[in-house]
Amino acid sequence: MDADTPHAAKLHADEPDIDASLVRRLLAAQFPRWADLPVVRVDNGTSNAMYRLGADMVVRLPRREAAAADVDREHRWLPRIAPSLPFAVPVPLGRGRPAGDYPWPWSVYRWLEGETPTAGGVDRAGPFARDLAEFVRALRRIDPTDGPPSHRGEHLAARDSATRAAIGELHGVIDARAATAVWEAALRAPEWRDPAVWIHADLQPGNVLTAQGRLSAVIDFGCVGLGDPAVDLIPAWYLLGGAARDVFRAAVEADDAAWSRGRGWALSIALMEVSYYRHRDPVMHAIGQHVISEVLAGHGEVQPSR
Repeated sequence: MDADTPHAAKLHADEPDIDASLVRRLLAAQFPRWADLPVVRVDNGTSNAMYRLGADMVVRLPRREAAAADVDREHRWLPRIAPSLPFAVPVPLGRGRPAGDYPWPWSVYRWLEGETPTAGGVDRAGPFARDLAEFVRALRRIDPTDGPPSHRGEHLAARDSATRAAIGELHGVIDARAATAVWEAALRAPEWRDPAVWIHADLQPGNVLTAQGRLSAVIDFGCVGLGDPAVDLIPAWYLLGGAARDVFRAAVEADDAAWSRGRGWALSIALMEVSYYRHRDPVMHAIGQHVISEVLAGHGEVQPSR
């Protein structure tokens, strides 16, 4: 049953060789009680390579050093915030150490069943949109005391240079003038002045699971921390469309300023994804292109007063 498939295709220049035999060696040395379980490669994310372990666990190995820094964050904070969340999140079962042929910490988690939705694949599913809003609201309500800054906890203005550089790089690939207009509108929106709240900060297709059209789990908390709640509006463009986007906005109670900032966040993230992955990963490139199209298609929309 073990899947000794070739190494997963590398997306990053600093990515080590990762395959099922490496996973078995790491388990044998550090978690021998699990060493005889089947190891099967599953769809890999851009930050982590994942291998299903037996029937109910998954091994997750960071693909680059930046992602390795998130291992401690998840193991420390997921157990604290999970009881306050209305949907399943990863349960850390083991924290692995660097080894001779693998340089970073890694994790074993409980396996979560579900399907990943397609980008913008929900346009009429009000229940799914309300589920997303319920998760975002629940996360915001968690006590922020001693919480770490999110990896996306900065103000939008801090991303100005990088976002404009991405727009320039993609001139001719996207509508650069429209993208600049959306970005500048987001920068003009009033900043979040209240205390920072808990945010997931990466609610896009690969990081949520669904079952029968409803949200069943949220995964990959590498960006989790404190920041502007507008960052968690990005699923409006990454996951939703049409009427479902309107349902989400109403349920999450986003005012005009937050909605504009959230649109700016979605655009900025998607621009950088397209720029980085256009020659590396066709899936991430397509997701980013879809989000940019959705954002620009509605950039002149009239915002309801609140």
